[in-house]
Amino acid sequence: MVPNDAGVTYRKLARYLGRDRHAWDPRFRAYPSDAEACPGPPGTRAAGGQRSLLPPLCAPVRAVTPGHQAGGAPPHLALVGATASGKSALALAVARRDPTVELVSVDAMGVYRGMDIGTAKPSPAERAEVAHHLLDLADPGEDFSVARFQAEARPVLAAIEARGHRGLLVGGTGLYVRALVDDLTLPGRFPDARAVAEAEPDTAVLHRRLVDLDPVSAARVEPTNRRRLVRALEVTLGSGRPFSSFGPGLDAYPSSPIAQVGLRLPLELLDARIDARIDAMVGAGLLDEVRRLLDRAPGLSATARQALGYRELADHLEGRCSLEEALADTRRRTRRFARRQLRWFRRDPRISWLDVGDNPLALLPRILGDCSLR
Repeated sequence: MVPNDAGVTYRKLARYLGRDRHAWDPRFRAYPSDAEACPGPPGTRAAGGQRSLLPPLCAPVRAVTPGHQAGGAPPHLALVGATASGKSALALAVARRDPTVELVSVDAMGVYRGMDIGTAKPSPAERAEVAHHLLDLADPGEDFSVARFQAEARPVLAAIEARGHRGLLVGGTGLYVRALVDDLTLPGRFPDARAVAEAEPDTAVLHRRLVDLDPVSAARVEPTNRRRLVRALEVTLGSGRPFSSFGPGLDAYPSSPIAQVGLRLPLELLDARIDARIDAMVGAGLLDEVRRLLDRAPGLSATARQALGYRELADHLEGRCSLEEALADTRRRTRRFARRQLRWFRRDPRISWLDVGDNPLALLPRILGDCSLR
């Protein structure tokens, strides 16, 4: 269990997060470069006479055994929260300051090659500068599962530990986070049972079937989330046991070697960031990106097509709605999705929450000023 004592938690955070005074750009997810924000080393004067607040983030990490950092500290940290809350930019700033930190994406749509703008992937320059993992694992025509993600992630985390480094897990896909934080036991695939579920065209009927067969799972799934309903029915029908019976269940929150930190902010500010982010993505060429993906055989898989913005713009390109309607639907669905993310993460009592204002990094000097790191 992650300690609730603020001093202990903040000292752990400080080793990862340091201090910074970047000005956050809500139009996308970027900060000014480190050279612009803090050109001098810690304690030196930056341009204009301002003193840099960035101390060294971590002492050199000694050799480790898999799953355990030297000194008993958690080997990895998960940074979670809603979309557009500033997670990626904050994580990038951390990794730029500490070469022992490697970034691990925990994003169900970031696994797809070619889906770059709408998933806010790091730029090629950022990926060359800082180690990023678990991006671009599959073609967008493939379905992708949490079990496959977990299988890809295990050797990545083990390799990070073997290098004496720490992984900073960054993302908002709650089930993927839990799969790594709790090393969940995941059920297998049952193609015949899946085909039976997929043959039903009415998503409401699927939800009613799941209510009858596994009410616990049904209560956890949005009635309109066809993909998750099909998966729950696939496992329930194929295995002969309720989907909710695998492992201790998502309602259990056991001790984990991976600490978790969540970013939260007022909903009105989050909504404004979402709107600005969508505008920036459209300006960066999201519509053309979706068009290229649709034109490339076999197009988007059922899983990839659920990505925020991609489904709506695909509908527009296929003649089912206007561009204005597609963008309005993207904004509405992204806002609903962000609220579901927050509800998911709030259920986990192990997450230490940090309140974010206009600039996510502005909270760091306050945190470091509230506790002794010596």
